[in-house]
Amino acid sequence: MVQQLEESLSRILTHVYPVAGRFDENKCSIICQDQGVTLIKAKVNCRMDDEFLQQAHNNLDFVMKFWPHDIKDVNAINLFVTPIMFVQITIFQCGAIALSTSTSHPAIDGWTNFTFIYEWSKVCKLGIPSEKINFMSFDLANIFGPRDITFSDQAKPLEKKLIAKNQIMDEVSLSKLRDKLTNSKALCFTPSRVEMVTAILWRVQLRASRAITGKMKPSVMSFPLNLRGKLKYPEAINPFGNFIIDIPITYDPKGTTNMELQDFIILIRETMQKTLDDCGETSSTDEVIEMVANLYNKNYEGKEWGANDDVEEFTCSSLTRFHMQEANFGWGYPNLMHFGSRNNQVFWLYSTQCGNSIGVQMDLKEKYMDFIQHDQEFLAFTKV
Repeated sequence: MVQQLEESLSRILTHVYPVAGRFDENKCSIICQDQGVTLIKAKVNCRMDDEFLQQAHNNLDFVMKFWPHDIKDVNAINLFVTPIMFVQITIFQCGAIALSTSTSHPAIDGWTNFTFIYEWSKVCKLGIPSEKINFMSFDLANIFGPRDITFSDQAKPLEKKLIAKNQIMDEVSLSKLRDKLTNSKALCFTPSRVEMVTAILWRVQLRASRAITGKMKPSVMSFPLNLRGKLKYPEAINPFGNFIIDIPITYDPKGTTNMELQDFIILIRETMQKTLDDCGETSSTDEVIEMVANLYNKNYEGKEWGANDDVEEFTCSSLTRFHMQEANFGWGYPNLMHFGSRNNQVFWLYSTQCGNSIGVQMDLKEKYMDFIQHDQEFLAFTKV
């Protein structure tokens, strides 16, 4: 099994060649000289079914032991000699496998990473030869060439201690909520499942903040948006790279401390739509870059929001359109998935194995997690 994984990884790297390269010393481009990725092989003295999965479902921190931590040692000094991707294969006593990847986010976004894993699984399972692998393009460098971009440096430090929990949102409860909001005319549009779940999570996050700090704080939620197919560049439909924009959705409680769930849904929909409209109206790559830089500097590192300690800041990242659950390397579908490196407060939304529900991995401060796990309004939308 390990040999099949290794050989198929080599074949897929011949197509996704930038992954096997390195950043140049100026960190503005990738030099592709087939340096390769780092592949770590490990063994664990337990079985997956009885000993590991039960512990991991109850304690997601346990999963971090199977993640290649080398990426945490990357900094500006060694970036140009560090692999862009680390892969770890861990073998259990029963022969089961835990497979994990860690990538450099400036070069690889979620779409690129999960598409890479899904296509790698097909190459491994079906034995697809190198010359027939073709699932993403490499045109972003031609569209958005290297340039000097100035970002402010007021970012908050990474969180020191976060814990993670999984929660499954109840599809029946979400459907009832959608019907209630649309039938009562509280919304003039039909919200998506992601919009509803995001609003539910944001609202309970603010309730936790108020219970812990004693006041309703302003909040900025980062919502990563995949730009593929949303800009006027037909050649950039499925490109390799980091082609997302982190949309900041801001909430100021002044005069609106009792916002209802539909108000958060409207705020999310209107902000997302405005950003999409702005993206569609851009006539040049310079305008796209300027828009991204302005959003970043104003809302994530500006003193009013991102660099303000009195602002609740977190991310809600939807992975529901990716193919993680379908990544079958030839030995079955995933039993458990884990996302992120536990650096910031994040809600990861993903499709469950049945495909009808939305799972949420919550990476939160301990006090926030404890509040949310006992919040009855939130639990009403979850499966027991």
